[in-house]
Amino acid sequence: MKKYFCNPLNLAYRYQVKDTASGDVVFREAADPTVVLFHGIYYLFASVSRGFWYSDDLLDWKFHETPELPPYDYAPDVRVVDGRVIFSASKLHEPSSIYVSADPLREPFTLVASPLPFWDPDIFQDDDGRVYFYWGCSNKDPIWGVEMDRRTFQPIGEKQALLADREDLHGWERNGENNRLAPPKNAVEKKIREELGSKPFIEAAYMTKHNGRYYLQYAAPGTEWNVYADGVYVSDKPLGPFVYQKHNPFSSKPGGFITGAGHGSTFADKAGNWWHVSSMRISTNEIFERRIGLFPCGFDADGTLYCDQNFADYPYVVPSATGSAGDSSASPKVRIAPDMMLLSYRAKASASSHQPGFEPGKAADEDIRTWWAAASTGRDVNAWLQLDLGGVQTVSAIQVNFADHQRPVPEQWRNDPGYSQFYKRLIWLEHQKTQYLLEGSKDGKIWQVLKDNRNTDTDLPHDFICFDVPQTLRYIKISQMRFPFNGIPAISGLRVFGKANGSAPTAVTSVQAVRSPNELDVMLTWPPVPEADGYNIRYGLSPDTMYNSWQLYNQNKLNLSFLDKGQRYYLSVDSFNANGVTPGKVIVA
Repeated sequence: MKKYFCNPLNLAYRYQVKDTASGDVVFREAADPTVVLFHGIYYLFASVSRGFWYSDDLLDWKFHETPELPPYDYAPDVRVVDGRVIFSASKLHEPSSIYVSADPLREPFTLVASPLPFWDPDIFQDDDGRVYFYWGCSNKDPIWGVEMDRRTFQPIGEKQALLADREDLHGWERNGENNRLAPPKNAVEKKIREELGSKPFIEAAYMTKHNGRYYLQYAAPGTEWNVYADGVYVSDKPLGPFVYQKHNPFSSKPGGFITGAGHGSTFADKAGNWWHVSSMRISTNEIFERRIGLFPCGFDADGTLYCDQNFADYPYVVPSATGSAGDSSASPKVRIAPDMMLLSYRAKASASSHQPGFEPGKAADEDIRTWWAAASTGRDVNAWLQLDLGGVQTVSAIQVNFADHQRPVPEQWRNDPGYSQFYKRLIWLEHQKTQYLLEGSKDGKIWQVLKDNRNTDTDLPHDFICFDVPQTLRYIKISQMRFPFNGIPAISGLRVFGKANGSAPTAVTSVQAVRSPNELDVMLTWPPVPEADGYNIRYGLSPDTMYNSWQLYNQNKLNLSFLDKGQRYYLSVDSFNANGVTPGKVIVA
């Protein structure tokens, strides 16, 4: 039986509170992830989580607290060096620390060194035992690298500049939403812009070695943008010189329900399949409101690092054997169509109540940054939301995405001595629950329980329910909701997956492609397909290597802003709806 997961990963993301210009904001965050496979267990570390998640199958994740590690340091890096797990995280104005554990689940981490200040670190041990250190997070400075003593973790020699931004050549590195930096909206944004400038951040170094080549990965242009992505340079030496891979960015997700696929790590699973884990953007309540995504990836016959990110927030299969995901011994496997299609896009939605601007339909518009919010608080268990799929459909899975709508600041935080600090970042770990009842019906009269979460002790904001036997349903209803801190019931996506009973849309008939004078963009327009829910624009360096994509709903044009100067691209505009995907004709731009 196939096993599935759906992005963003369904983790108990930690709540935080932060003071902003408009007042205190409560939000969840986990980002900048590193996954390492150690003694048969996957360990996932993420920023500001005060611990790590672990799993033996990449599906079910449990949380383990680490009070001995710095709780508020960003971009934790975890690697295996000489049979031990090495942890480091960011501290810019004083020497950052490096910790070690021989068994993270049973043995606390201990401090081994504080070599130098750094941000976005990565430690890498080569096959010959030598250890290298990479770091950098700046819109002024490059990514740095240096060799380190494998026992003392002190630098050997001088640091070397390895790569820097080239936004004049690489369209995807340009700052801003859709790689366009809009004017500041207010005085706070203006001040930030004056301090930081408009240059992109080049950050998040991560090293992977494959078939004797060194793949130095990095992120750009900024975590708050939909275009946040990971690129890669390649060398035959651990400290370079490095050459920009022609296929870049290798990890990107600028469209769809949730966007962003930058600042991550690349690892092989127990069967040898490659994966890339990275940050995904919400950035609505607060700029650092982020989640974690997991994507199959691999190396093709030419050694090109790529990710499979078509329909990257639809369910993925977790492979059970080598070659079933991105494996270098097999031909590249980038899915054109997912196993399950989305049945709930623009489904008729109704609710017990709603607040102005947070109507029921916002739970079915395929945008995690908008949501339905009830008029009542979490103390009112009578709040409900319902979708009508328009007819009886074959439902294979449901993803329930809860939003943090105007979460109240808990009194426990207000009473904490640290709450008076200007930059508040306190984590509330215990006794928070997200509870609900999920039901389905064929006729809206007789209901069956799909998941009863009314007595759960967990707080999982992106619950994914995959049915062993597909259900025939027309109506989906969620009710009896209780939220952390008695918050207001709010859902950003009640997403239903399966197969509709009709036909896939007709193909896009023609595409107009106009390349910009600087060659970094191409404006794509095409006639709308009436029966299509949206379009998936695939593109790459050849018809057989169209690894990148940009998913759109309800629009028939796109300024594809990810191009590199001097590079020819092959593109296809595929149409899709709840019944399937119809590939378009490949064109050249």
